[in-house]
Amino acid sequence: MSFRWLKPYLPRGLYGRATLILLLPVVTLLLVVSVVFIQRHFAGVTEQMTNTMIREIRLVLGTDDPEVAEMLKISVQPVPEAAMPAQDTRLWYDFSGIVVARELHAAFPDLLRVALADDDVVELYFRGSGGLLRFVFDRRHVSASQPHQLLVNMVVFGALMTVISFLYLRNQLRPITRLAEAADAFGRGRHVPYRPAGATEVRAAGRAFVDMRARIERQIEQRTLMLSGVSHDLRTPLTRLRLGLAMLGDEEAAPMLRDVDDMQRLLDGFLDFARGAQEGEAEPVDPVALVRRIVDDMQRAQVAVTLVETEGEGEVPLRADGIRRAVENLISNAVRYGTRAEVSVTLSERSLRIRVEDDGPGIPPESREEALRPFARLEPARNQNRGTGVGLGLSIVVDVARAHGGELRLGESARLGGLCADIMIAR
Repeated sequence: MSFRWLKPYLPRGLYGRATLILLLPVVTLLLVVSVVFIQRHFAGVTEQMTNTMIREIRLVLGTDDPEVAEMLKISVQPVPEAAMPAQDTRLWYDFSGIVVARELHAAFPDLLRVALADDDVVELYFRGSGGLLRFVFDRRHVSASQPHQLLVNMVVFGALMTVISFLYLRNQLRPITRLAEAADAFGRGRHVPYRPAGATEVRAAGRAFVDMRARIERQIEQRTLMLSGVSHDLRTPLTRLRLGLAMLGDEEAAPMLRDVDDMQRLLDGFLDFARGAQEGEAEPVDPVALVRRIVDDMQRAQVAVTLVETEGEGEVPLRADGIRRAVENLISNAVRYGTRAEVSVTLSERSLRIRVEDDGPGIPPESREEALRPFARLEPARNQNRGTGVGLGLSIVVDVARAHGGELRLGESARLGGLCADIMIAR
């Protein structure tokens, strides 16, 4: 049996689901006990007490001695016809009254009316030889006194134990919530202090997370140091080559100088990829103003890029240098493989989107995943002869987006017909 239809109505958070798991058995138990109590107490006990009272009424009906009725505490009074109600009466919440009336009518076929106007007395109407008679006796003779006490006690103590259990459960869930927050922050590139706590299993998961975070940070640091060291060490021979080529003639040196410049750009690409987006901490930044400054700077560098659309305002926690590097890479790729680039920024309550579009050949859908991998260059779509990249531009953008808890999405530009690259960051 499938319960998928029920999933949209269930809570999604850990606290909500834990509360549901806690309350569902308690409420079910209370309902079952209440139903059993009503059946056994309201029905069974009421039937026994009513049958006892039936024998006493028969005794009064079978004798003319008023002392018998007085001894049994049953008041017998002659009343006019107008005093008899039109039908049996009871209060709407008087469930035991249903059993009382049923048993009395079954025992006395000549019983005209049963009136349970309140919780204090029972009125029975018989037609005797001298006219209409009203029998009045205490309601406690046929019903248990204060039958609601058990239900009240169940509800009160059930609610009390539920609150106590919820407080204890919340203390047990807090370490899991803290672990989730630390993992989410680390996924966004932030280091949140975290110390394992809670149950044994939660502590084990917390220690595993701390060890994993430390290993990843060491790996990132080692990668950065290695590539930075390699890039730094290679700058020296490149500088010597550049100086040596400067002493040659322009015609002979020009091709080799271009090769040296290409090698320099490759080293800069390696260094940017090594740094990734781990520089500094995220700070509140106006993304619209940041992108506008990036576009202005590139326009001054004679890059064919325009800021065509901005929507929304506000600040988002960002690493400004990382976002600048990512947007500049997208713009550089756009103008390298196309003739112009258009940038737009959309800031909503839930997300930030920075879009870069070009009029180039684009990237086929089946090759977009491959294009995001480091050192990947796609020959047909992004012609290598049009640029000297090493295939790290989009990888750097992916790292920056992931460091902010977002992603890079590639698609087809509806405006220009080329590639459409979106940096999506959740707020």
